[in-house]
Amino acid sequence: MRKLLLLLAMMALLGGCMREPILHLYDEEEIEMDLPVIDLDLEVYWDYEIAFGVIYDWRAEWFYGWDDNDSRIFGELGYTEPTAFNLRRYYTAQVPYAPHTGVIASYIEGTHFQGQYDWGFWDMLVWNNIQTIDGVQSLIFDEATSLDSVTAYTNPSMTPSRYQAPRYTRSFYAPEPLFSAYEQAIEISSDLKGFVFNEERNAWVRTLKMVLKPITYIYLTQVIIHHNKGRITSVDGTANLSGMARTTNLNTGCAGNDAITVYYNVNLKNNCDKNGETVDIIGGRLMTFGIPGNEANALSRASDVHDNNNHYMDVTMQFNNGMDSTFVFNVTDQVRKRYKGGVITVELDMDTIPIPQRPGGSGFDAVVKDFEDGGTHEFEM
Repeated sequence: MRKLLLLLAMMALLGGCMREPILHLYDEEEIEMDLPVIDLDLEVYWDYEIAFGVIYDWRAEWFYGWDDNDSRIFGELGYTEPTAFNLRRYYTAQVPYAPHTGVIASYIEGTHFQGQYDWGFWDMLVWNNIQTIDGVQSLIFDEATSLDSVTAYTNPSMTPSRYQAPRYTRSFYAPEPLFSAYEQAIEISSDLKGFVFNEERNAWVRTLKMVLKPITYIYLTQVIIHHNKGRITSVDGTANLSGMARTTNLNTGCAGNDAITVYYNVNLKNNCDKNGETVDIIGGRLMTFGIPGNEANALSRASDVHDNNNHYMDVTMQFNNGMDSTFVFNVTDQVRKRYKGGVITVELDMDTIPIPQRPGGSGFDAVVKDFEDGGTHEFEM
């Protein structure tokens, strides 16, 4: 009896270095899959052009830093390596790219999987199993609506949102880091088409390469406060970013068309260094499904982004007189340029902003344009 060996390499792009862990297929239809050890690094996935010939360097923009306290509040700064996976196999018999009529679901811990395959065509979808520190997961996966695709989404939080009203009146929870790979029309034929005999293993070998890519994107936000002099004393710990996608498709990697506001946490850090100037910074980290209607991994530059949404970031700050104010920043241009995630920065010159004289949060909204535009601002009292 001739032996077959199927090699499956699901690789993360890591600075030009690719690992190709293997899948072994034994005794006709017995396939043993070795999924890869995936090294995920923040710099790798934020290494893209924001304009022609300009490579994005997020570290040059990030002044808030990241210490142990930030890790406790927000988690890791970048992506972490998955240790478990969900595999979905769809058999389409002798018809490639046919609609799915059934699915074989498997859960994989570590990097090993073994299963049975009939001769014919297969589609395979893999995504990382979600693991959180507190055991609470925001991501929800819809596999029931259609066998031909899996959709991920999160639910609304208790935090009100004005930006997508009246359809969505509350901000949504941010998703966890999510990576997926999808391959269609994988042929396993009895005539060994596509297989090569491996003398060392004494088996027939076929290599199938699948690239595992992030389909949720990290944004680091920072409000840099100049000349604060103790006027802003704290934040309420919450912030929102509007105009982001409500869902994503695991098969295509394309974000859904619905726009929502994403809720996340922020923290005030005093006496930070910004190019030699001592400033206070309100920093935070959030994960999103990206800009609605876009497949970020298929884009090469910001000019390819299609976006009809405005993106606003709001942060509620407490002042030294006990009053609070919700500041709203238009960050549309920054989000579009950083379509795979990145650093969103706004700057406040507190010498030009009056201290509110009554409480109420949203009762006093400061709509502030970018500092580089001259520090102009409008107030709605």
